[in-house]
Amino acid sequence: MAKKKQHHEEHVDETWLIPYSDMLTLLLALFIVMFAMSQADKQKMKQVSDQFHVVFSGDKSSGVLDNPGEAVVPSESSNSAVEEDKMNEIKQTLDKEIEKSGYSDKVKVNLNKEGLEISIQDVVLFNSGDDKILNETSPLLLEVSKSLVNLDNSIKIVGHTDTVPIKNAKFHSNWELSAMRAINVMNFLVGSGGLQPERFSIQGYGQYMPKFDNSTEEGRAKNRRVEIFVVRKYPADKEVSNKTDQKTN
Repeated sequence: MAKKKQHHEEHVDETWLIPYSDMLTLLLALFIVMFAMSQADKQKMKQVSDQFHVVFSGDKSSGVLDNPGEAVVPSESSNSAVEEDKMNEIKQTLDKEIEKSGYSDKVKVNLNKEGLEISIQDVVLFNSGDDKILNETSPLLLEVSKSLVNLDNSIKIVGHTDTVPIKNAKFHSNWELSAMRAINVMNFLVGSGGLQPERFSIQGYGQYMPKFDNSTEEGRAKNRRVEIFVVRKYPADKEVSNKTDQKTN
């Protein structure tokens, strides 16, 4: 009687998957390093470095290796860097437009740890003692609106005056004048500029928040201003704060 042939099940050797997985991890790390080296921006380099650390620390909570299809939630530092880049871009755009318009000595754009500040002297926007926006100012305010339309940050409009008292049929105090000027700038940015009204708040300080010496005509002229202040959603990183402190000191 012939012996029955013995059949052995063949098992696929899967041990190769382990070194293959390690190789993919190393390739991913190499790509991240090469990308980081190609970037001049230090903040972007830091973000990539953070991801590089996640790869080698085996932090599975990040989802970088476990679930490649899942989006990585940006850290607060990366959000801050993106916001900083956007505000810097807006500042550069507005600086160019202000220079073209011939307002460089009366309109200033500053970026600091609180946010983006656009300071406009009253002579650019209003007649003396009045709160009605001048027609010739419309292109400047429209450019400001255009620059801010893609942001969702809160915006404060702040009115200031000098120390010279005002009392006429329309306004009984500098407080009233500063507040109405701020309101009318807001109304223009919303009505003509198309910005969302829920983003805005209004402040009127009158003569009580001067930045310059009110004993000189030049100082009083600079104190009569309206500030359009774009508030940061994320804290500025230490590098931005240090630069701001250096400029202030």
